[in-house]
Amino acid sequence: MGEIDDRKESIRGEYGFFSSPQELFEYIILKNKAAEPLAKELKTEQNLVKGCVSSLWLAESFEGGKCRFSSDADSVITRGIAALVCGMYDGLPPEQVLEFDPAFLEELGITSHLTPNRRNGLSQLCKRIADFAKAHLGGGVE
Repeated sequence: MGEIDDRKESIRGEYGFFSSPQELFEYIILKNKAAEPLAKELKTEQNLVKGCVSSLWLAESFEGGKCRFSSDADSVITRGIAALVCGMYDGLPPEQVLEFDPAFLEELGITSHLTPNRRNGLSQLCKRIADFAKAHLGGGVE
C-alpha cells in the first residue's frame, strides 16, 4: 500500500464509523477546537481562501520536496474540515498531492452534508492546494 492509501485508511478509521452526519461534524469540531491556531502573521489577505463564506486561511510552504499545509478559520466547522483536508495533503510530495483526489471526502459523507456555500469553500481550498502542488512539480521553488 502506498502513502495515499495509508492516509485514506487512517482517515476512514478515524472518521468513517459515525452513524449520523451530526456526530461526524461534532467530532470534527471537537477534534480541532484545541488545535494550534495559525500564527497571526499568516492570517493575511494573500492566504485567505476566496469563495468561502467564513474567513479561511491556508498557509502553504515547500520544504525538502514536500508540500506543507496548515489552516485556520473563524468558523469552527470550517476550521475542522480545513484541518482535516490539510492533514490529508500535508507532507506529501507534489505528485502525490495531485494524485490524492479530494472526492475521497464524499466517501466519509462530509461533502454531501455541507451547505452549498461550505462545499464551494471546500472546493476552493482543494483547488488552492492542487495549484500549489502543480507549481512545485519537479521540485519547484523551495
